[in-house]
Amino acid sequence: MKVCAAKGPRPRYPRVWKSRRRIGTVSKSAKLVSCVKELSNVKEEVYGALDSFIAWELEFPLITVKKALKILQNEQEWKRIIQVVKWMLSKGQGRTMGTYFTLLNALAEDGRLDEAEELWAKLFSDNLESTPRIFFDKMISIYYHKGMHDKMFEVFADMEELGVKPSVSVVSMVGNVFQQLGMLDKYDKLNKKYPPPKWEYRYIKGKRVKIKVKQLEEFDKIAKGVTEDKETDENYDI
Repeated sequence: MKVCAAKGPRPRYPRVWKSRRRIGTVSKSAKLVSCVKELSNVKEEVYGALDSFIAWELEFPLITVKKALKILQNEQEWKRIIQVVKWMLSKGQGRTMGTYFTLLNALAEDGRLDEAEELWAKLFSDNLESTPRIFFDKMISIYYHKGMHDKMFEVFADMEELGVKPSVSVVSMVGNVFQQLGMLDKYDKLNKKYPPPKWEYRYIKGKRVKIKVKQLEEFDKIAKGVTEDKETDENYDI
């Protein structure tokens, strides 16, 4: 029997059990991304690989899949995003407006306009008065860059009818189209109804700061200069 002294440390004995190495959601999501990238575009192969990936999970790993989608979005892997989201929705998981927006954005970026319009029509009919503004912004942006002005005006009219206040970028896009088509009277009415804001917000060191629109150009130039200086300093360090 060992007796510890008053000032001495307590004796330590080796553990008789082994702790299993736990894998976090970050490493799991990275593993999921690498697994998906190696696959072909065949639906059965992708779905089969994803099913086998979660086969031993007691619950659907929603956080892991969402983090994997974020990684794929940063890497602009739009086809893979569409595949993973559709697979997740087929499992009855992640049916949130954020997931649907991720799918809508990926379809638009991948050039699958028909599917994007079909998804938008379904979401808009199911959530008529509760559709988030970001969906209107996205559809108007898609139609603006595709030159589909009539459909863009339809979405904008739906916004006004439902009382959804358009963002500054949407007002700017609609105003540009009015000017291109020579609808100057509608352009003037648009600017009177939605005048340009006097203040905008920027994030400085993680804090939200209110800045006058007149001072935005100077602020953006300063911010751009600071980032360029940081990049050059990092290059010199390397």
